Amino acid sequence: AEGVDQTRGWFYTLHAIATLVEDSVAYRNVVVNGLVLDEAGEKMSKSKGNTVDPFDVLSRHGLDVVRWAMMSNAPPWENLKFSEAALAETRSKVFSTLANVYGFFATYARLDRPDLAAAPPPSERPDLDRWVLHRLARTVEAATQSFDDYNPTRAARAVEAFASDLSNWYLRRSRRRFWKSDDARDQNAAYATLHACLRDLAVVMSPIAPVFPDVLYRALTGGGDADSVHLAAWPDVRTAEIDDALAARMALARTVVTLVLSLRAASAIGVRQPLARAIVVLPSGVSADDLRAVEDVVTDEVNVRELEIARGAAGFATRRASANFRVLGKKVGPRMKAAGAAIAAMTEAEMETLAATGAVTLVLDDGPLVLTTDDVTVVTEGVPGWHVASGDGVTLALDTNRTPDLIAEGLAREVVNRVQQLRKRGGLDVSDRIDIEHETDDALAAALDAHGDYVRNETLALSLRRASTSDALPADVPPALPAGDASLLTDTFDIDGHALRLTLRRA
Repeated sequence: AEGVDQTRGWFYTLHAIATLVEDSVAYRNVVVNGLVLDEAGEKMSKSKGNTVDPFDVLSRHGLDVVRWAMMSNAPPWENLKFSEAALAETRSKVFSTLANVYGFFATYARLDRPDLAAAPPPSERPDLDRWVLHRLARTVEAATQSFDDYNPTRAARAVEAFASDLSNWYLRRSRRRFWKSDDARDQNAAYATLHACLRDLAVVMSPIAPVFPDVLYRALTGGGDADSVHLAAWPDVRTAEIDDALAARMALARTVVTLVLSLRAASAIGVRQPLARAIVVLPSGVSADDLRAVEDVVTDEVNVRELEIARGAAGFATRRASANFRVLGKKVGPRMKAAGAAIAAMTEAEMETLAATGAVTLVLDDGPLVLTTDDVTVVTEGVPGWHVASGDGVTLALDTNRTPDLIAEGLAREVVNRVQQLRKRGGLDVSDRIDIEHETDDALAAALDAHGDYVRNETLALSLRRASTSDALPADVPPALPAGDASLLTDTFDIDGHALRLTLRRA
């Protein structure tokens, strides 16, 4: 590898010498480095004062972060805009994410001492395990091919995408399986799956980031000085674990989840508030069975009690089409007025054809006109009481009406969140059992009575009771633990207008 300005003076000279001396080329592959520019895209120059001290940057951000940011942001043969903001983003997106995933694994593994060898084979594990192992196999495949092609940028981006999926989808969906469980087989499967993902990811990362993956690998394998990640065998692509059909079903689930979450955000309804139902209209070619196979994942993730599948959006949404004049004008010229009117009058069937196939033919007075999705903008609008969104061919309607029962469950979930916040602030161990007392109004107290089992199970509480007036704590009890004392925690909260005071005691 050498700078682009050395191509003629150095690389060609090596070939010339090798040909004369050995009758052979000097090298088979070469990476020609581009220039490192400043944030504004200017070439770094001492005279301009826009250079950075590399040793200062390394001391503040670390070797791995600098290397990874430079390799992932642009291929080495292209010029790179150097930015310390990009280093901070890399630390957060890649290294902090994986450190948090390992921290979760290690915390619960120390409590449970799982037997990884007792885990069922991958083919017998739950869909979520098999999906993430599929993603791991595809990531190893992509990274291996990319490194073989001397393209570290493509390899780094494949790792980043997998790290995001591992943390933001697999681990979040699997958290409960790592808690104390009566199903040892399923718990061991979860531990073994996460362990395999972290171990193989450490190896695949190591050519770019030599330090962090080595620490991670040693922590996972319990190895000594000789068991470095840099001495580990490169992982094989486990083709038996590749399941593209399962990946497609999980991608569908994530599309539906994204649509529901976007509608919740637009409606200002948090995820802890359960809703009655969502209706999904699938694109042609996608089976209802595919969505039913991942229905439990979707409903649990977005906190919706029922998922319905409809053949069309009639009854909860209306669609209207309009011409994309900027694109269509160049295409149809003087026919623009007639084309615009015909597009505005498109039927549901014609809009469905456009969505399903990417094209539709309209008949104008002067002949047929073939339109694509670039020519037409289709807007979906919900009827009162429903919010509607579309993406990746899926149309989804969310029923935002809330019954008293749904509201009560939402309040209970909010209380669980505040208890967990208080546990964390007080430094309680994840396995510590507690007793909970609460002071609040009758409406919130009734919600806690109705959903007491849920609150206790989620917070590891042995008891949940409403404090009497004589039990009330004085106002000056601190909302955090005194040093060395984990016996009492208390704080006040506002939950949707309901004043709540919580008191936790370690059981």
